[in-house]
Amino acid sequence: MAALITHSPILIIAIPLLAAFLTLPIGMASKKARNALLIVSLAFVTFLVIILARDISINGIHIYTLGATSPELTLPGGAMVPIRIILEVDAMSIFMGIIWATVSLAAAIFSLSHMASETGQNRFYTLLLLMVTGGFGMMFTGDLFNLFVFLEIASISGAALIAFRTRFADAVEGGFKYIVISAVAGLIFLFGVGLLYAQYNSLNIGFLANAMQYSTLDIIALTLFLVALTIKTGMVPLHMWYPDSYTVAPANITAMLVITSHACMYAVFRICFSLYGITLDATTVGWIIVIIGLLTMFVGVTMAVFQTDVMRFMSYHAISQMGYMWMGVGVGLAVLGNPEALATYGRDAISGGIFHILNHAMYKPLLFMTAGALFHRTGTRDLNKMGGLGHNMKFTLILYIIGTLSIAGIPPLNGFASKFLIYESVYQFNPVLAVVAMLVSIITLASFTKAFQSAFTGPQLPEYKDVKEVPKPMLIGMGILAAGIIFTSIFPGLIVERIVNPATDALINQAAYVNGIMGGGMP
Repeated sequence: MAALITHSPILIIAIPLLAAFLTLPIGMASKKARNALLIVSLAFVTFLVIILARDISINGIHIYTLGATSPELTLPGGAMVPIRIILEVDAMSIFMGIIWATVSLAAAIFSLSHMASETGQNRFYTLLLLMVTGGFGMMFTGDLFNLFVFLEIASISGAALIAFRTRFADAVEGGFKYIVISAVAGLIFLFGVGLLYAQYNSLNIGFLANAMQYSTLDIIALTLFLVALTIKTGMVPLHMWYPDSYTVAPANITAMLVITSHACMYAVFRICFSLYGITLDATTVGWIIVIIGLLTMFVGVTMAVFQTDVMRFMSYHAISQMGYMWMGVGVGLAVLGNPEALATYGRDAISGGIFHILNHAMYKPLLFMTAGALFHRTGTRDLNKMGGLGHNMKFTLILYIIGTLSIAGIPPLNGFASKFLIYESVYQFNPVLAVVAMLVSIITLASFTKAFQSAFTGPQLPEYKDVKEVPKPMLIGMGILAAGIIFTSIFPGLIVERIVNPATDALINQAAYVNGIMGGGMP
């Protein structure tokens, strides 16, 4: 077991990568064997993530080096700088890993039935596993260039999966938009990496944080990183492509795309806290992130109100909910250099934003999957053409209600717990921000109630009289996420104490460490 824990960071990345290449030959021989490979590999990866999380909670950060070390490149203390690949998994990294493992497994189970009638399933599952590989790589890497590489793996496989159902013209269009946007964002990010490498001759995040001089080029690099990653997360005003791509993807893939957006947001947090620390005018950067979050919340929810396409409706709400995370962490970043404000409400604001990442990662994929279940049975995404489906799709109805109450922040569901933490802490920073956030939650509830009425209530329409509940694998996939929502709703304090707060402290402590290296220190 000790050896398994030691090598778990690379195994978590390598296993889905190996399974991706085995899927095609195994799938050609046996469909059942291919499906078993998919589920077993992802279930084992989930197990590895859990035991790694336990080890990190006990022993702290887990560093894994794949490659060599060079005696010519040493830190001031004499430690050699690792070459090639270094994986650094701390409380924040493993927090994201738990989310990615859970949603990937649920999406894979859901796909067994949802994609059963599609051709080219071997290619589909190969791409899905590559996307899983890219996501874990982004979360675990300690190297800026490898972050770019894994971002590209997730982006290319994601674009192909969006466009997978080529019989739909809008699917091909959505995939094309996604790859173009990803290519632009990737090039911007790579240029920022190049600026830092040209100055410091290193790509390791820890080494760069130590050597950072906060020059004009460093500021430009930070700007490039923020622009590239906010494009990838679909933040306002760079959100135009987001609904066009997320709407047309298979529902299980859209669920995973939501978490890749979280991974890009995580990369922003890691760069701001771990790489730049608090020395580079964190207040200004924090306010920029807060304003982006505010605009994203409001624009996303107001655009969602007018949608009749159920997947597009969900996509705009996904944009809106991302704003809560940006706002919470942005407030914490804005007061990071003020120990009194950080202790009073800044840490809670960061915890609220991070907690909302976890909650959003459960209820938003669940809602996308319920929308996919409706499409699976009716063949349409138009809410105006649905009605009375709750009579025959009772389990989907219940799962939709769970997701709706959670996204709207209705107590005692988990969405309320994280939103209340954000409201409470953000109000102390600026009351107007908290009021807008609460208004967005009210509009969210109203719009989801309208969608619920359109799809599930009323008399059965003649064309849907014989509609049946979706197959069991789809219900199981949705059920995993619903179970996560219920567990988090029952034990929010436990989740915050054991998972969220350690992730928050990992970010804050790294920012303090970077600032301490530069000479200021954090009291």
